[in-house]
Amino acid sequence: MSRGRVARWMLEETGLPYETVLLEYGTTMKAPDYLAINPMGKVPAIRHGDTVVTENTAIALYLADLVPEKKLAPPVGSPARGSYYRWISLLNPLEQLMMAKHAGQLGNPMSAGYGTEADLLGTLEGAIGDRDHLVGDDFTAADLLVAAYLGWYLQFKMLEPREAFVRFAGLHRGRTAAKRANEIDDALIAQQKAATGES
Repeated sequence: MSRGRVARWMLEETGLPYETVLLEYGTTMKAPDYLAINPMGKVPAIRHGDTVVTENTAIALYLADLVPEKKLAPPVGSPARGSYYRWISLLNPLEQLMMAKHAGQLGNPMSAGYGTEADLLGTLEGAIGDRDHLVGDDFTAADLLVAAYLGWYLQFKMLEPREAFVRFAGLHRGRTAAKRANEIDDALIAQQKAATGES
């Protein structure tokens, strides 16, 4: 299971053509050719012309701006753009919280970047509520990223299954582009397992 699935979902939402390069943990991901693209030796990464972008959030922001006609990002300078950045940026403390909690090492709320679990999850739950979109009436990269990460944390039982979280993740993971991305990734995983004799 790779976070590269999020980048593929975003690529599918854009409708832009792309080529997939398969990498293996610990081998090709740490090879000099790939380390020249991402020195951390992690996925995902995209190359668009001479531009290299790593990290799901950065990839989603970059791709959304390539296709303004898809409305995957509010217009630059609009009030909605600030909210868009806000909810995407909330993923950073959410990820810190989930990883710290999973490791049994929750930090002091006064110094932890995520504050308290109750405050962070309450803020996100309040933003989602019973709405379909975090910003305005259109599906944006903010919805994609938040839904993807909520779905991930729910799947691995790292996040309590609050109704708003389950509904929001399910709603957006049911999008045509999300389903197509998962089908592609599932087929690639099956192909790799068959090639290596894994079951």
